[in-house]
Amino acid sequence: MSLSHWQVTVTCGGIGILSVLTLWKTFWGSSRKYNVDLDGPKEAHWLTGNVRKLFECGLDYSVKLAEQYGGALKLSSLYGEVVYLSDPLALYHVIIKDQHSFEEPDVFIMNNKAIFGDGLIATIGEQHRKQRKLLNPVFSTLNMRELLPTLQPIAHKLTSIVASKLPDDGSYKEIDVLPLLSRGALDGVCQAILGYPSNTLDTGNDEYTEALRKISPMITKLLYFRPIVPMVMRNLSSYWIGKLVNLVTAPWIPTDKMKDVREMRRIIELMDSGSKKAFAGKKAALEAALTLSPANVQPEVDDLKSGRRKDMMDIMLNANSVSSSSEQLTDAELLGQMNVMVFAGLDTTTSALSRCIYLLAKNPLAQARLRSEIRDAIKSASHAQEGSSFSEHDNPLLRLSYDALINLPFLDAVVRETLRLYPSLPHMGRKVVKATTLPLQFPVRSSSGAEISSIALHKNVFVIISILAANRNRTLWGDDANEWKPERWLSSPGRKDGLGTDIPSNSAGVPLSKLSAPILGVKDGIKYPGVYSNMMTFLGGSRSCIGFKFAEMEMKQIIAAVVLRLHFVLPTDPDANGHIKEIEWKLKAFHTSVVKPPAGDGVTPAVPLNFRLVQEEDFKW
Repeated sequence: MSLSHWQVTVTCGGIGILSVLTLWKTFWGSSRKYNVDLDGPKEAHWLTGNVRKLFECGLDYSVKLAEQYGGALKLSSLYGEVVYLSDPLALYHVIIKDQHSFEEPDVFIMNNKAIFGDGLIATIGEQHRKQRKLLNPVFSTLNMRELLPTLQPIAHKLTSIVASKLPDDGSYKEIDVLPLLSRGALDGVCQAILGYPSNTLDTGNDEYTEALRKISPMITKLLYFRPIVPMVMRNLSSYWIGKLVNLVTAPWIPTDKMKDVREMRRIIELMDSGSKKAFAGKKAALEAALTLSPANVQPEVDDLKSGRRKDMMDIMLNANSVSSSSEQLTDAELLGQMNVMVFAGLDTTTSALSRCIYLLAKNPLAQARLRSEIRDAIKSASHAQEGSSFSEHDNPLLRLSYDALINLPFLDAVVRETLRLYPSLPHMGRKVVKATTLPLQFPVRSSSGAEISSIALHKNVFVIISILAANRNRTLWGDDANEWKPERWLSSPGRKDGLGTDIPSNSAGVPLSKLSAPILGVKDGIKYPGVYSNMMTFLGGSRSCIGFKFAEMEMKQIIAAVVLRLHFVLPTDPDANGHIKEIEWKLKAFHTSVVKPPAGDGVTPAVPLNFRLVQEEDFKW
């Protein structure tokens, strides 16, 4: 046997042993030995169960499960029985009241730690609490106001690139807008969050930004390897983990999956190297400032309080420097936050942005209404600013302040309705770490068909939080909950509590009698415990999405820029073979848009739309 054959045999054997051990640990240490007394679909693969159908059968399957069986039902998986949950009271207990009994699964935490380091999505318990305490003020409305000027030229540049490709005669041209939206979102998170001088809209990706762009697709590709990671990280020292990684990523292993593992390692190393370089520069600048005389140090603290910073990393590092020693984060934790914030803000925002643009292309009246609202707001702002005219500005959106942008009623309605129907992360997982009984707002059926109002959950049972099903619950959102109707938000007087601030959602089943009018997503005092507009898109409680205000701001700025200058519709022209491109959305880890066969391959992400420059008639609705 040659050396290469011996190496292949050893490596494959090692991977096989790890896989068997992982399955053994999963089967005997998980929920498989417990029975969950809930009804659910009976059809299932003998080994892998039916959980996989959530991702194979798409959005409709995920929603219809809850419509058929209610807010709590039982699914089966390779790892045992799974509770599929969308009941509002049960979710209140899972993510708020009894959150310490429901933690992110080990596979989620340990994989995130391996990829991103010790960031928010890779920590639990006291470490997570300390990180959250430091980061909450970083994403304040005050700081968002200071960051908007960083996003404005990026949005303008994106629309200018599209406009430069269009005919002067006002005719349409087909453009795949997805790469531009992705690069715009990437420049936004790099410049506003990290202070990294990316310019991918103009010059394309460098090694660091290319790694950031590729990380999510690679995570999706390697989903089947995820269960192995926790066992390796918990049972091997860093020395042996390094040896194992070197072995399984050796270039002489020929399989496609191992090629993907090698690429994942390369991406992680590039991301880690780029983040460390950016972090070192930020830290050196801060340390230089702190070596000034005490009289000059206080302005640094004052700047922190007023939010006057170029980017969020500056704000975070300053906040950490003035914290007590017991509350300070380590350099490794700060570096982890950098990686997590970019990852969390890139693909999720791109997914939501592309869906918004697609829906506006499908609904020309909504597009015209939004365009008219934006122009009217700019005109009002221009008159207020010493009478300067709309046409005097190359980028008229610079006239809109953060507060004006965020509170445009129909723009707000478009964004909220899209985020409700199509949350970027449709499902989240929790593992029961302490046996408990979960109450339900609405009764469901047990395995025997009896009506029940609570579920007994044993330790290690896996729970899937269905954000999709919760956001489309007909009881709370109405019979038209599955329809995209932005105007529903305009008839909800209690939509906002003060300027740009959502009404707090820290309880469930509590009457909202103090409010003057019904709020969308609330019925008879029953609501979901989400941090954003009574929906579950950004979750709730201590593990809610900390950056949702930034995501909302970035989305609104880009959408406003695109709609103001460009008119766009779905493709209408047949290709050389007579086929018209039809966009299809697939649900995997994220919502992914592709072009359906035969006009497309049904695999490559794309959002091809017909664009032309805006004309006066495009403001009429």
